[in-house]
Amino acid sequence: MKFLKALAVFAGTVIGVGMFGLPYVAFKAGFFVVVLYFLFMSVVAITIHLLLGKVALGTRELHRLPGYAGKYLSSRWKNISLLVLGLGLTGALLAYLIVGGKFLSFLFSPYFGGSNLIYTLLFFSAGAYLIFRGIRSISQVELALLLFFFAIVILFFVRVYSFINLDYLKDIDLSYFVLPYGVVLFSLWGSAIIPEVKEMLGGDSKTLKKVIISGILLATLTYLFFIFTVFGASGPFTSEEAISGLARALGDNIVKLGFIFGIITCFTSFLTLGLTLKKVLWYDFNLSPNLSWFIACFFPLFLFLVGFRKFIEVIGLTGAVAIGLEGLIIVFLYREFLRKKLAPKMNPLFYILPLLFVLGIAFEIFYFIVR
Repeated sequence: MKFLKALAVFAGTVIGVGMFGLPYVAFKAGFFVVVLYFLFMSVVAITIHLLLGKVALGTRELHRLPGYAGKYLSSRWKNISLLVLGLGLTGALLAYLIVGGKFLSFLFSPYFGGSNLIYTLLFFSAGAYLIFRGIRSISQVELALLLFFFAIVILFFVRVYSFINLDYLKDIDLSYFVLPYGVVLFSLWGSAIIPEVKEMLGGDSKTLKKVIISGILLATLTYLFFIFTVFGASGPFTSEEAISGLARALGDNIVKLGFIFGIITCFTSFLTLGLTLKKVLWYDFNLSPNLSWFIACFFPLFLFLVGFRKFIEVIGLTGAVAIGLEGLIIVFLYREFLRKKLAPKMNPLFYILPLLFVLGIAFEIFYFIVR
């Protein structure tokens, strides 16, 4: 049960709102382009998460990324890490609010009325309450919701598979080749929850490694299955958040299951990442628990209320820029951790991974400006 609960928290964080942008980028760039991205980026994601896991396991004190950066790099790197991690987590929480509120609205407004804003506030209120309660409540909810999540995936496929047209999957448009990068990286990232998982496992290194590898591989398979199902059925109707386009292609009744599926997915990740940001502020910067909770939950809500509501742009930039910078910091952190704990070793990953993240940031910013 300890492994399953830890896997549920980690996989529930990784399998999040990013999946709903994947059918759209597959529609733009091509299904097989996105498959290639996942084959490569899943290896990158596993590697980075394992590096951070080793740092967490090798450090007696309980920290999050900024705390580790302050311990092994410098106080300046601690502040940089807080900014980067805060931007990444805030962007992710904002994305969950954008899409989670939409899904609630699509599902319930035909019966009860109300605006998208009201349903976003309902989504936010339930998540903020559980984040306030803490990890014990969340781990229990995550395991139940993850099991229900996969039951919904299977039922959803059964309802939709007869509408899948394989011809939709054949086209490739290289002019959109860069588009999937940020969205795919965003969808595979769960490094912020690694210290939380280590805490749950009591520092069991073998189980932590299994959780990381299993969680990311499970996420990759789930995403590819979801892209195949939604894009294969929606084709040219594929929308930025996947499900409303499926409704236009197939009719409203068949995709109500998809809205339920989307609500569960967004909600589980909102819980765990909101808790993680709260604990970064609490443990690493010595803010009070209540103030940390307030900042972690209400700043993304503020951004939503002032108009940051473009889903693909939010997750693309968050993935390529904020998560790319976080990946750079983790590589530097692990290299310094080795230098202080063990004999230093030359590793080509110390050069290949930073180059990958720098190029990804540059291409994403260029693409964002051009489009």
